[in-house]
Amino acid sequence: MSGVVLIIGLALIVGAVFLFNRLVKDRNRVRAAWSDIDVQLIRRHELVPRLVEAVKAYAAHERATLAAVTELRNQSEAARRLADKAEVEDQLEAGVHKLILLAEAYPDLKANRNFLELQAELVEIEDHLQYARRFYNGAVRIFNTRIETVPDVVVAKLLQFQPAEFFGTDDRAAPQVSL
Repeated sequence: MSGVVLIIGLALIVGAVFLFNRLVKDRNRVRAAWSDIDVQLIRRHELVPRLVEAVKAYAAHERATLAAVTELRNQSEAARRLADKAEVEDQLEAGVHKLILLAEAYPDLKANRNFLELQAELVEIEDHLQYARRFYNGAVRIFNTRIETVPDVVVAKLLQFQPAEFFGTDDRAAPQVSL
């Protein structure tokens, strides 16, 4: 009888260790995915001053747009909460695209080699950022689902695993699902 209890106890311990390790792996995947996003955001932030300078030389009367983009970059770097950073990054992305669109009004800027290189670099960064956001949100979805479903929920609650935040890209609300 004590042998059966010992086997059941060992099976429970092995199962708990397996679930814990899986949760840790998923949590680390979320962290690594966030790191990928952060790298792309840093690349974009480094590009913004160069882009502002290129536009400033041709479109001096667009000071408000240039100042707004610079301020959004600073706000993003100062943001500590993921939701705040995502909101500011969406605004920054729109501001940077507005700077790019200014080129249409300034043919000399549109033909400037430096500006064209910055524009190509921005497109590359945005592509990488979009991929990194999708990967991150997928990792968050997997992690959050795992900590809310049986049997992982038992270990997750016991060891106080917290859900990760999604990195939103727009203001659309998630659909409400009723049970």
